[in-house]
Amino acid sequence: MKTPPSLQSGSTRSPWAWVPTLYFAQGIPYVVAMTLAVIMYKRFGISNTDIALYTSWLYLPWVIKPFWSPFVDLLKTKRWWIVTMQLIVGACLAGVAFLIPMPFFFQATLAVLWLMAFSSATHDIAADGFYMLALDSAEQSFFVGIRSTFYRLAMISGQGLLVIIAGSLETYTSNIHLAWSITFFIIAGFFALVLLYHRFMLPKPAIDTEVERKSFRLVFKEFGLTFASFFQKEGIGLALAFMLLYRLGEALLVKMVTPFLLDARMVGGLGLNTQQVGIVYGTVGVLSLTVGGVVGGIAVSRKGLKYWLWPMALAITLPHLAFLYLSWYQPTDMLLINISVAIEQFGYGFGFTAYMLYLIYFSDGEHKTAHYAICTGFMALSMMLPGMIAGKLQELLGYSHFFVFVMICAVPTLLLIPFVKVNPSFGKKKSD
Repeated sequence: MKTPPSLQSGSTRSPWAWVPTLYFAQGIPYVVAMTLAVIMYKRFGISNTDIALYTSWLYLPWVIKPFWSPFVDLLKTKRWWIVTMQLIVGACLAGVAFLIPMPFFFQATLAVLWLMAFSSATHDIAADGFYMLALDSAEQSFFVGIRSTFYRLAMISGQGLLVIIAGSLETYTSNIHLAWSITFFIIAGFFALVLLYHRFMLPKPAIDTEVERKSFRLVFKEFGLTFASFFQKEGIGLALAFMLLYRLGEALLVKMVTPFLLDARMVGGLGLNTQQVGIVYGTVGVLSLTVGGVVGGIAVSRKGLKYWLWPMALAITLPHLAFLYLSWYQPTDMLLINISVAIEQFGYGFGFTAYMLYLIYFSDGEHKTAHYAICTGFMALSMMLPGMIAGKLQELLGYSHFFVFVMICAVPTLLLIPFVKVNPSFGKKKSD
């Protein structure tokens, strides 16, 4: 398929030169904060309670990012924000690498990772805004699948390739801290290259300019009114309950998946090594998640969101039985383990489609862009709050009973579904 011609003013550079790299770079710090850090701290011997509690706080910048998005709109240019945030993210990654060998590594690296998460969330705001400024509507439509693909590739690289590299270095150096320090230096080096590349290769759209300072107060006033209008939407109570509870089981599960895979069999885990976790969860799991999302999108386009709401709610909850099976029988066959993780992740990808489409549906109307940003804040909050207590629950209950509790958490999700109102035609192809 031929790429639409670039029509943006101020640049004739092909979007192929920067869209894939921009969204790949957007995904790396997120996966480092959400997944790689969990595996690293588990390998360092940190308790599940502390891992879940403190790494869940790394979600906070994505929860509250709608509140400082006006600053990104008003100060400097989107291009400036992208390059600056990539510089800070790279420096933070190098900082983590330097701090890992220190006696106080846990507190110090968490602080640096939080700064990285804040910079990454700000980068997300700027990158998405730049995407809309630098591309015309035809190009935006053409590249939406490309940007999603490269973001997914970042997930696979972070949860798969980087974990495998860290595991290989653990074996080669016989020093877990040194192995992870080198791994973070590798990621920091990659970000330095990305920063240099984007410094010269990002286009300079004529409309990407700093907003006049005289409009600063006006914009914030409008933001306040827009924010207030979100909570005046019809059915806001039910919508917020749906946003916060739909992924309740998954929010608990996701924090304990890698600790469960890594923990010794005598304490209820599967006793996998770091490289095996990179393959099982970071490669097979992410690919299954992606396939589930693609299938979910195709399904909704044919029958609409309302038709698929029940099946997708079941898909995001019932496959958690795969981890209940793994915790009960603790199989050693890697094929069985891979199949179990693939089933759970496919179900999550399929079921998550309904969640994302509901956020779009509920945000529709006046101020839909700002309202969608607020919805994504609640989406992050829905993962942050349960994740904070997941480790403590697991240590109190043990893995088998913890996964039973995760299954029980499917009940609130399923109880909500009959009350969720969705237009039957929403999500269907117009030809249908």
